[in-house]
Amino acid sequence: MKKIFSIIFLSAGLTVFSQQVESFETIFNDKISIRALELYDSKVWYSGTDSKFGFVDLNDYKNQKQIKLSEEKLQFRTLAQNKTSFYAINIESPGRFFTIDKKDLKSRIVFKDTAKTAFYDALHFVDDKLAYAFSDSDKDQRLKLAVYKDGKWGMFKNNIILNEGEAAFAASNTNISSTKKYVWIATGGKASRIVRMNLKDENIEVFNTPIIQGESSQGMYSIDFYDDHFGIAAGGDYTKQDANVNNIATTNDGGKTWHIQASGQNAGYTTCVKIKPGSKGKEIVAVGDKHISYSSDFGKTWKKISDEKGFFVCQWIEGNRIVFAGKDRIAVMKLKL
Repeated sequence: MKKIFSIIFLSAGLTVFSQQVESFETIFNDKISIRALELYDSKVWYSGTDSKFGFVDLNDYKNQKQIKLSEEKLQFRTLAQNKTSFYAINIESPGRFFTIDKKDLKSRIVFKDTAKTAFYDALHFVDDKLAYAFSDSDKDQRLKLAVYKDGKWGMFKNNIILNEGEAAFAASNTNISSTKKYVWIATGGKASRIVRMNLKDENIEVFNTPIIQGESSQGMYSIDFYDDHFGIAAGGDYTKQDANVNNIATTNDGGKTWHIQASGQNAGYTTCVKIKPGSKGKEIVAVGDKHISYSSDFGKTWKKISDEKGFFVCQWIEGNRIVFAGKDRIAVMKLKL
């Protein structure tokens, strides 16, 4: 594995946007595609291609470790955690559910989905004892969820039927979001809707959205909710990455109704959107293959703050620091706000 870390202050790709960005640091390089991140113990943890899983210490970038979860070249686009372990699922069938002990990083397979259509797009822990993983559906077109409950994995039974061509995107492990009351799931493709489950009684509702949809490459790629009411969805069309019409929407009623924001006035196709903790939804960062963007008004308007390419996923660290990952690297940006 090739490990390189470097500090780039307002590099060529960032010069135009220096009013918003204080610094941009590449902290990890390797031949890998990363689409899922977790923060734990002052480290950024990642999973990716070639069965790779590891961390970079955010206090000491030289402190890095990487292991392989399998001798096979599996592709991981999911990563989640509870108090004791990390969890990751590969996207190929069979879907193997790995658990990685936080103390010694020893991994084992604890569940398998052997369906030929198994393709897990996102994995999310609501709390230490409850998690959901979202897969493309089987032939019956039923909403397909795996659930972690009572310390073990199983399939979650439901009667929600998806539309023809309605699936999801394993773009950044962020088409599931939750609060104490709800868990939301975003579908995409020929139909792009919001599935909302009440965690108290497991009642499921499905809501339409005005996000661009109708083609297999279109729809919501990422969602995030600040509380039971405010949330944001972003996406677009990965085959037309500069297209920026009807690709961002917000809700103020817990996902029942959605309002398009900044249509025709944003940086385009977006794979990950994250609300800044403590901002009440006011501050949001978004990333796509060709841009990093920032909103300071609940997603109504957006500023492109970097044209760095090849990032797919992001996460707020603390304060104004954000970690990004994607093709062959992980980087940390500090905003000047």
